[in-house]
Amino acid sequence: MAVLPLLLCLLPLAPASSPPQSATPSLCPRRCRCQTQSLPLSVLCPGAGLLFVPPSLDRRAAELRLADNFIAAVRRRDLANMTGLLHLSLSRNTIRHVAAGAFADLRALRALHLDGNRLTSLGEGQLRGLVNLRHLILSNNQLAALAAGALDDCAETLEDLDLSYNNLEQLPWEALGRLGNVNTLGLDHNLLASVPAGAFSRLHKLARLDMTSNRLTTIPPDPLFSRLPLLARPRGSPASALVLAFGGNPLHCNCELVWLRRLAREDDLEACASPPALGGRYFWAVGEEEFVCEPPVVTHRSPPLAVPAGRPAALRCRAVGDPEPRVRWVSPQGRLLGNSSRARAFPNGTLELLVTEPGDGGIFTCIAANAAGEATAAVELTVGPPPPPQLANSTSCDPPRDGDPDALTPPSAASAKAADTVPPTDRGVQVTEHGATAALIQWPDQRPIPGIRMYQIQYNSSADDILVYRMIPADSRSFLLTDLVSGRTYDLCVLAVYEDSATGLTATQPVGCTRFSTEPALRPCGAPHAPFLGGTMIIALGGVIVASVLVFIFVLLMRYKVHGGQPPGKAKAPAPVSSVCSQTNGATPALPAPEPTAPRAHTVVQLDCEPWGSSHEPTGP
Repeated sequence: MAVLPLLLCLLPLAPASSPPQSATPSLCPRRCRCQTQSLPLSVLCPGAGLLFVPPSLDRRAAELRLADNFIAAVRRRDLANMTGLLHLSLSRNTIRHVAAGAFADLRALRALHLDGNRLTSLGEGQLRGLVNLRHLILSNNQLAALAAGALDDCAETLEDLDLSYNNLEQLPWEALGRLGNVNTLGLDHNLLASVPAGAFSRLHKLARLDMTSNRLTTIPPDPLFSRLPLLARPRGSPASALVLAFGGNPLHCNCELVWLRRLAREDDLEACASPPALGGRYFWAVGEEEFVCEPPVVTHRSPPLAVPAGRPAALRCRAVGDPEPRVRWVSPQGRLLGNSSRARAFPNGTLELLVTEPGDGGIFTCIAANAAGEATAAVELTVGPPPPPQLANSTSCDPPRDGDPDALTPPSAASAKAADTVPPTDRGVQVTEHGATAALIQWPDQRPIPGIRMYQIQYNSSADDILVYRMIPADSRSFLLTDLVSGRTYDLCVLAVYEDSATGLTATQPVGCTRFSTEPALRPCGAPHAPFLGGTMIIALGGVIVASVLVFIFVLLMRYKVHGGQPPGKAKAPAPVSSVCSQTNGATPALPAPEPTAPRAHTVVQLDCEPWGSSHEPTGP
């Protein structure tokens, strides 16, 4: 009986002394499923209606799936201390913002899925710390900018990069060129308009490159393309082949794409968008001989310029060709000019000298070059003292011209001087007559060129960079331009459009170019300016008032003088008579008494004058 109490005392102590049967239970967020029975740990929360990353995550998890939720941002503390995480999926959320360093602790992460969100840009610090990342999926976002250093931490390990279905117009091509281990690169369905030459030359392990549905007009040859065979579909492709997809782009099928046409492929998506003769044709059905280019032709250049020292000067040069020529400038000393502290070169062919010096004068050479050749033109610049000042308020008028102002006249000396330097391709194109808004163009017969279909006239003025085209029948030797602007200098070229007998293609050959100036429009003598007219009217009105007052005063003075110093309207008292002068003619008639009337102006001849009073009587002889 003593054994039973002893057993009852030892029974409660048994569980306390025995080791635990399982590990401490881990935390699992609400509405998520967690795999904690065995390693690696997984947290699965797809479609759980989450608005943010759950704070109660097991930091030992190796897999975290948060797809198909409503998470709007990834904060720095959301994924802190998850050093063992290998796979992270944030696909199809509403993420607009990823904090800098949000993935800094995920040094073991292999795959990051951020597709189907609303990211507009990716900076340099947002992917910091992903030193073992192999798969980065960023498709179906709104990315418009990708920083040059955004992929620096994973550049050596990244194998799969998907940037498709975004709004990318430019890419950090130098940064992409450092992805030496990348196998798949998805750039399709973006807004890329160009790819620099050699952009993929260092991607030796690249097996699939997708550039479908962008804005590419040409694809430059790359050493990678020549080193590996290019295929269209991944099925059955050997390991050493590169699957290249570029359909859905507005390809310009000229000589720059001959290298691609020579490759053996089985595509069915690529088509030519231009030139017009090849537009819409299946890319692989166009013969190699039809991929042609046209050499450049200089259509406009600045006339000789004269500027004072210390002032800016702009030299312009325009050229056409297929592909579009690139314009460069060479100084009078033979140096190639570019952007510097004193000069700026623009893509449209304009060279701007910010501050001219006396040594800058001379002949500048414009070089227009493309894949088919190059053309040159000379522009003379004179740097000297400023021109003499001119009167700003000149009222001179243009001399009248007889007849219609639009009537054509032979070129004047001034216009001939402006057109004394024509492009070097001039072969007889002349402007025989021109007026203020019209010009008559003539060119010689082009019988040496067989199969001419038509002539093309292209011209533009010095104040407008837009070329105007006119198509002329093949039997024409002249054309009247009637849409010109008065007082401008025009550069004009005539090209012959013919059928090349060797290739059967349509080609062009320059006939010649010229420069001319239209007559200035008649400038009638305009009315004076409003301030001048107002001042003149005030002065004239004041003069009239002053003259009226003077006339009034003069009239008053004259009337006052006529009335003998008395105001008008009052009778004048008769003055006493002291003496009377009369003319006697042998008799002495009685003189009547003077009447009190106003005196009249008269002349009196005084003869035999003597005093005469009131009692005076005539005397005999």
